[in-house]
Amino acid sequence: MSHISQAPVERITIPVLQRWKGEGRRVAMTTAYDAVTACIADPIVDIILVGDSVGNVCLGFDNTLPVSMAMMNHHLEAVSRTRPRALLVADMPFLSFHLGPEETIRNAGGFLQRGADAVKLEGGAKRTEIVRALVDCDIPVMGHLGLTPQSVNVMGGFKVQGRNADDALRLLDDAHRLQEAGCFALVLEGIPAELAARATETLTIPTIGIGAGPSCSGQVLVFHDVLGLTASHRPKFVRTYVEGFQLLQEALSRWAADVRNGAFPTSQECYRLPEGLSDAIASWAPSNPT
Repeated sequence: MSHISQAPVERITIPVLQRWKGEGRRVAMTTAYDAVTACIADPIVDIILVGDSVGNVCLGFDNTLPVSMAMMNHHLEAVSRTRPRALLVADMPFLSFHLGPEETIRNAGGFLQRGADAVKLEGGAKRTEIVRALVDCDIPVMGHLGLTPQSVNVMGGFKVQGRNADDALRLLDDAHRLQEAGCFALVLEGIPAELAARATETLTIPTIGIGAGPSCSGQVLVFHDVLGLTASHRPKFVRTYVEGFQLLQEALSRWAADVRNGAFPTSQECYRLPEGLSDAIASWAPSNPT
């Protein structure tokens, strides 16, 4: 029996997500970085994020800081060509929204021109001016608070945030400031479950948790983490539903063994000449060089 669930609406939009919060329906969000992952995810999830996590997951970087607008545009275009029914959100990479409203609007607007429905950017109260500028240009913005990977150097690593009173209260304040600035949703990453619950119950916009406990309006995990496609260490908040890395290696090993022992290809994987051409091919000989 198939476990693939189809969404009850043809196209996921921001008003649909915001209505779902009031109805208590939880949102499933994952990442996609190319057409294949987008096609796998789209019939199942509500939001597809073309994340700057592409740097860690696909491009071999240690963190997201080296990811450029050109890289993000490349991967966004690959995903958007599949015309997903899920809401398509693109991450604003490091330095793409730090140098003023004009450049931020140009970068974010380019994402929408390439098929994104919205953009996501990291940071709290200091980002409200940028959020307002984008929203004024009809560019929907998803915020991101807590463990913000682009701030890894300031945080001293990938560490849980909001564990003391000042930081926890600041996060709650930042969440409401971003809502007031026009964010349609917030990602809450790497914070205590109780803090995420308080943010969720006091905001009118949806919250999407990752390492933030079960009380958020929805959850997001990286596609490759859910499917076990990474061989490296997995964070505590990841639940892997299949060991895809191991399964794919085993399948590739079987194919390579068949190649080496002559079991692949067989006649079933071969094309045949039309009848009557075999004799002509068999009688052909190379001409003598002049």
